[in-house]
Amino acid sequence: MTEEIRSENEIKKFRRAALIVVLLTSFTMSLIGSALNLSIPAIGAEFEVTADTVGWMVTGFLLCIAAFSVPFGRLSDITCRKTVLVAGMIVFICTCAGAVLSVNFTMLLVFRILQAIGAAMVLSSNTPILISAYPPEKKGKALGLAIGSVYVGLSVGPVLGGVLNHQFGWRSIFISAGGLMIITLIEAIARLPHEDSEGKGKIKMDFCGSALFILFIITFMLGLSKIEMGAVPVVMAVIGLGIGFLFVYYEVHKKDPVLDVRLFRSNIGYALSNIAALLNYAATFAIGYLTSIYLQVALGYDSQTAGIIMIAQPLVMAVLTPKIGKMSDRYSPFKLSSLGMGFCALGTLFFVFVRTDTSLVYIIAALVITGVGFAFFSSPNTNAILSCVDRKDYGVANSVVSTMRSVGQTLSMVIVTIIVTFMLPGVQLNQADPESLVRVINTAFIVFAVMCVIGIFISLRRKKE
Repeated sequence: MTEEIRSENEIKKFRRAALIVVLLTSFTMSLIGSALNLSIPAIGAEFEVTADTVGWMVTGFLLCIAAFSVPFGRLSDITCRKTVLVAGMIVFICTCAGAVLSVNFTMLLVFRILQAIGAAMVLSSNTPILISAYPPEKKGKALGLAIGSVYVGLSVGPVLGGVLNHQFGWRSIFISAGGLMIITLIEAIARLPHEDSEGKGKIKMDFCGSALFILFIITFMLGLSKIEMGAVPVVMAVIGLGIGFLFVYYEVHKKDPVLDVRLFRSNIGYALSNIAALLNYAATFAIGYLTSIYLQVALGYDSQTAGIIMIAQPLVMAVLTPKIGKMSDRYSPFKLSSLGMGFCALGTLFFVFVRTDTSLVYIIAALVITGVGFAFFSSPNTNAILSCVDRKDYGVANSVVSTMRSVGQTLSMVIVTIIVTFMLPGVQLNQADPESLVRVINTAFIVFAVMCVIGIFISLRRKKE
């Protein structure tokens, strides 16, 4: 009896520690990203570089996370997730210090890209640690809390980033994020148990497959993200796609692949859930970008007021996501995420009908509806994906979701870029006249609404194998 009590107590301590670590790491990652967006002008002014050049801090960070998440997810699955997590946290802390000490933009960019590698290590191992600490019937609740903390970071980031940047300078954002990660690192080292994977020493890391995957993602996404610059990015994207086909061919014939691509063919629930995630992010990521410009150019609000208005969406997501995650333990996560895609379709449809004189209440309503859609989609869809794989593969499965998110976000901005290029050649969107801007926004959201509708049908076709 005493052993059972001790075992139960140890399990409770493990769950509490895992929850604290995952909530803090997820919050910190989303916080620093959204907070730094407010510092782009200040960084550009200090180092005398353009806003487009500073934007590489964002582009490079997203590219590296997308490229390295799957290899590190696989590494955490076949070695020890705590080891990968702690190593990633140490890299993150060191690169925060390096960013603070940067004396030119090149040095800052290098540390930011290295920070993305540390972030990939953290994000590929933290959620699998949390899910492994909870029984299957409470997996959705844990995911809801973890993803909810991301949305809290997205809500707090712009406000906190603006205050820190204004009062203490952009370096204070890295100091704050690094300090928070140090606290989390201490908690992880002290409280999380060291559990080696069953495959440690038996399964070898697929380094060749990892290199192909990294090269595929970076080349393809970099080409897509700069597609408006002419033929070279298009060729780069095509080359990246070719490397992707080579990666798939190689992995199909590999005994212990970094990513089991055969699972996409044999498990329809897993494949369609990942496609749904890709479509969801591709159809919704640009909402924030387009809404921000619309509020400032068409409705005449300043950037600070526009930011406050746009908080409506992540606030709804932060409040609802933990509750919806818990619901996905009781009800089908496949159906809940399909419902979420439906709300996203409705929200994007609202934006199709905006005009230069649309009321603020209408815009906030559209943001709230899409926020509800995100809440119903995100954690249930992740729950659905993880329900389709064995516990030993949680790391790589969770990393595939991260990759789908990054690729989807890039595709979303590519769609906007293509529409702007055709409808407003030679004009930047934030410099367009209100009527032209509204036409671009209407067109973009027609495309996004169609993608969401396609996503609904894909979601409804899923079933757990």
